[in-house]
Amino acid sequence: MFNLIIMKKNDFIEIEYTLKIKDTSKVVDTTSEKIAKENDIFNPQEKYTPKIICIGQEQILPSLEKELEGKELNKEYTIILPPEEAFGKKNPKLLQLVSMSHFKSQNINPYPGLHINLDNAMGIVRTVSPGRVIVDFNHPLSGRTIEYKVKILRKITDTKEQVTSILDSYHQHNLKLKIENSELTIKKEIDKEIQKKILELVPIIKKINVVKE
Repeated sequence: MFNLIIMKKNDFIEIEYTLKIKDTSKVVDTTSEKIAKENDIFNPQEKYTPKIICIGQEQILPSLEKELEGKELNKEYTIILPPEEAFGKKNPKLLQLVSMSHFKSQNINPYPGLHINLDNAMGIVRTVSPGRVIVDFNHPLSGRTIEYKVKILRKITDTKEQVTSILDSYHQHNLKLKIENSELTIKKEIDKEIQKKILELVPIIKKINVVKE
């Protein structure tokens, strides 16, 4: 007999996944380099490796995290999320008319499908006509039902690996850590918010020492 391991909120887990648009089966995201190459979405600047998350901390889509609660190790699950649980419904107000002169002032030649950043907002050009352009500022997957294929590879119980995953989620990578007698020493100044999150999610850590190199 073996003990069945069921995932719960605040568990640290390592997952692999592939995200598709359900009605077209188009793959738009994956942790697998092989699948990325097979579906012509490979980006050499991306790292295609399993992802470590803490369930309930919104490090991935919150509704997907919720679905992972109660799931088992080493089983592949298909999770279907409607638009309202995924990237939202299409908002007509986010389809905006932008003058052609605005693009010309930034030396941009707009065309349908162009991804642009206008006034710190990401959008996609939908149509181009004389003097005006319609830009869609909705999320590219808004209005879509999506399908995740997810497998939980392992539950993370190593304290240092748990701490490292929290730091990574705040874009604090490759920091030097030492854990001894429930004390964590980090050789870099980090935000108080990050320290609070470590103490909350890794209860074995009772004190954090920050040492400037």
